[in-house]
Amino acid sequence: MPHVRVNAVAPGVIHTAMTQLWLDSIPDPKAALASMIEKQPLGRLGRSEEVAAAIAFLASDEASFITGTTLYVDGGVTARLWHA
Repeated sequence: MPHVRVNAVAPGVIHTAMTQLWLDSIPDPKAALASMIEKQPLGRLGRSEEVAAAIAFLASDEASFITGTTLYVDGGVTARLWHA
């Protein structure tokens, strides 16, 4: 009988076209971006390619023994919250 694996990917703040549209719509986009980056333990926003790579990994045979987990692709924000 085949087994079903169920996992989730929880992205943090990712710099996408939608993020840029929002930044472009506010009075001080440079300050807003700097504020978002300041909150990131890795010192930058994520990229969509990084989220896609996490999804591809979980869907691959390399993750065949991983199930029932959430993979946080958030630059360490969640870990910092857990260890604050």
